[in-house]
Amino acid sequence: MTAGTPRGVGRVAVLGAGSWGTAFAKVLADAGRDVVLWARRAEIAAEITHGHRNDGYLPGIRLPEALTATTIAAAALDGADVVALAVPSQTLRANLAHWRDLLPRDATLVSLAKGVELGTLKRMSEVVCEVARVPASQVAVVSGPNLAREIAAGEPTATVIACTDHDRAIALQHACTTGYFRSYTHTDVVGCEMGGAGKNVIALACGIAAGMGFGDNTRASLITRGLAETSRLGVALGADPLTFAGLAGLGDLVATCSSPLSRNRTFGERLGRGESLAQAEAANHGQVAEGVKSCLSICELGARHGVDLPIADAVRRVCHEGLSAQAMAKELISRAPRPERAGLV
Repeated sequence: MTAGTPRGVGRVAVLGAGSWGTAFAKVLADAGRDVVLWARRAEIAAEITHGHRNDGYLPGIRLPEALTATTIAAAALDGADVVALAVPSQTLRANLAHWRDLLPRDATLVSLAKGVELGTLKRMSEVVCEVARVPASQVAVVSGPNLAREIAAGEPTATVIACTDHDRAIALQHACTTGYFRSYTHTDVVGCEMGGAGKNVIALACGIAAGMGFGDNTRASLITRGLAETSRLGVALGADPLTFAGLAGLGDLVATCSSPLSRNRTFGERLGRGESLAQAEAANHGQVAEGVKSCLSICELGARHGVDLPIADAVRRVCHEGLSAQAMAKELISRAPRPERAGLV
């Protein structure tokens, strides 16, 4: 094992008791780990610990009796071998700054968020390294076709655990293996993160198309060309192009663009039906889909690296510049003809 790498994972702290944080904590508990969830609200922590459910995020799902929750970050982090960060991408920096001095020194820090930070244009693992003051080898990311409700219900799925220290990835892989949750390891953190961030934006485009009444041909076209532009950007940032053909690329993209459980897709549908950003947000109980913010940072990254991102840019202008869904569709379909392989990595 590499120096500083834990030989086994006994205790895990999951910071963030939303849908994905709760689902991932359930996976770990089902795999036999000692798991504590940190929740911001006391009523959620009590519901998880005593009622074995989190109906605000995963209604109808029974949680393991061994899974407990607390509102005290220090209690959740005490003695943790792994710390999973399950807060939204744009709040990760602020939250982690509060937790930094409580983090166990050698714990593997796991990012569950998918996005690119506004302003800094940093990936989530880069934010973790900077704020927690740890080397990149201590940070792992989890990414794949992982719709939280399906996982919480025990439906079979697979994911990718990426870390530059492969031994850490293997330790985490063993810690979360269950009869319904299968993980694969990878060392391409950049590719896995960019696949996860990019798919939220492409899912918004697929939702917009669905809201306009378009069908499977349109969705398949957007998925395929969306994968091409996400790959272009990822490779420009140093990713392995083959990563985008795997679970963290194509797998995550297909699930997020196709499922009604995807917040980004359903948010996009409302925009496609003519609702404003504010109306779509209100219908989503005040929550903005990650892709609405990520499209800004992803397009800025593309401009910085000279990468053409036509779908992401169209989504950005629909969300932030008032471009209509009809104008977006006309613009994308009327782009100059070119060979399919042009621009592919």
